Amino acid sequence: MRNFGLAWLQVTLISLNTWQIANKKIVGALIVGFLISLVWTFNVQDISKSNLYVKMLYALGAMLGTATGLVLTFIFYNE
Repeated sequence: MRNFGLAWLQVTLISLNTWQIANKKIVGALIVGFLISLVWTFNVQDISKSNLYVKMLYALGAMLGTATGLVLTFIFYNE
């Protein structure tokens, strides 16, 4: 479940940051960029040694992270 959560968090941040960069929200993009890299360091150490089941959970977390990032963008920026 840790891998699912970390994948979800990382891709949520990436989705949010993609919008911030495209819309010149510089301060937010810098803060979120730092957080993406921090979460990524934990993901790499865990997922590289995992089995297929864990990799599939990771991918599912990433997919749901995309949706969460989109929703947060709409909430934060009223788009």
